Amino acid sequence: MPYSVIDHTADTGIRVWGRNKQELFTEAARAMSELIADAGRVSCKKTKDLYIEGLDLTDLLINWLRELLFLWSADQLLIRCSRIIDMTDNTLYAQAFAEPFDPEKHVIYTDIKAVTYHGAEAAPSGSGWEATVIFDV
Repeated sequence: MPYSVIDHTADTGIRVWGRNKQELFTEAARAMSELIADAGRVSCKKTKDLYIEGLDLTDLLINWLRELLFLWSADQLLIRCSRIIDMTDNTLYAQAFAEPFDPEKHVIYTDIKAVTYHGAEAAPSGSGWEATVIFDV
């Protein structure tokens, strides 16, 4: 499995792995989406183009997840999956594939309020890349 859930006092988090930075960011988006809702019930009905900036790779990851969370909290869009189109250590151009929330169809698991910097890190690991992110719930 490319990620695991971290138990954290009054919060929850993820530890994510990827062979490269693009896969790391894609898996982080998937992990957060699967914490929010049953992804098996979400279709790819809408495409959102996203351009994200960050001071470094960790900041970029936090901003990426914050933007995806904003799509849920502000626009009621559940993310099914994402695709990284272009990426540097400070910028990210991607597409998110989503579906508007339908209470008759979708099951919500967790109300994530924020993506935090607490303990956040994205760095190379022995076999690729690894990241840790804590969410305020």
